[in-house]
Amino acid sequence: MSYQPLSPGEDRYPTRLEEPTPAIARVEPVVWGDESDGPLRAGDLEVMAAKGYLVRPDAVQPDRLPELSAELGRIADRAQAGDPRIVREPGGSVRSVFEPHLLSDAISDIVGLDTVLPVARQLLGGDVYLHQARINLMPGFTGTGFYWHSDFETWHAEDGMPEMRAVSCSIALTRNYPYNGSLMVMPGSHRVFYPCVGATPRDNHTSSLVKQEIGVPDHATLTEAADRFGIEQVTGPAGTALWFDCNIMHGSGSNITPFPRSNIFLVFNSVDNRLVSPYRAEKPRPEYLAARRFGPLRAPSLSA
Repeated sequence: MSYQPLSPGEDRYPTRLEEPTPAIARVEPVVWGDESDGPLRAGDLEVMAAKGYLVRPDAVQPDRLPELSAELGRIADRAQAGDPRIVREPGGSVRSVFEPHLLSDAISDIVGLDTVLPVARQLLGGDVYLHQARINLMPGFTGTGFYWHSDFETWHAEDGMPEMRAVSCSIALTRNYPYNGSLMVMPGSHRVFYPCVGATPRDNHTSSLVKQEIGVPDHATLTEAADRFGIEQVTGPAGTALWFDCNIMHGSGSNITPFPRSNIFLVFNSVDNRLVSPYRAEKPRPEYLAARRFGPLRAPSLSA
């Protein structure tokens, strides 16, 4: 299907429906730039377009990693009760921290690295802003996983993201083993949108960030997708960046090993894909989950 710009008010990807509906073929490109637009070579862009994800070693150099790891501990230790940006496991440990780039200069600096911001601009074909940033902490023995989902489904339904023109960069701050809750993806699934069943509850984010139950495909759909696309697991040393398309089906298991897994997630959205009113929620999610400041990022300063 050839790409055509979205018409005002058009919803290409209806979801949160009353009854199951067939999958919808993606319309938008996966890669919007070309080899001349950034550091990725043609082969990298081809992999990203075909599989929906790309692994880039050494996105963060080893000499930066101790400082970043210390920052994660500092932020978690100083997490204030009642701060909505701090999401906790049912047992009380910190699960996710949103807006970490506003809490730490060291983390803020990562956004503007030559291995990060230019890649986002190349993949999305121009200026970008930070739609969302977070740290995911998966401590040893007690870290719980993230169920299968497409990020775009939530960003579309609850944030009002019109098109699939966003990309995530997950930077490992600890080694990602096959057995400590590392991310699993269904390569190629980014080219298919799976509508979900069930209306969005009011303030759904207050529970979905701990355990997502609305906006996830049913078992039959996931089985069909896994049979069609397969499942691959992404592992690697600290400092590795995983770039993945906004619509790829992904998830992670719990971590019952002694080895923690911590990652910085940076979500870049094109300035030409700015948010509108949510498509399937009564009001937008808070700014720390879905930024509505759309000014383009400039390195080394992150101000719009």
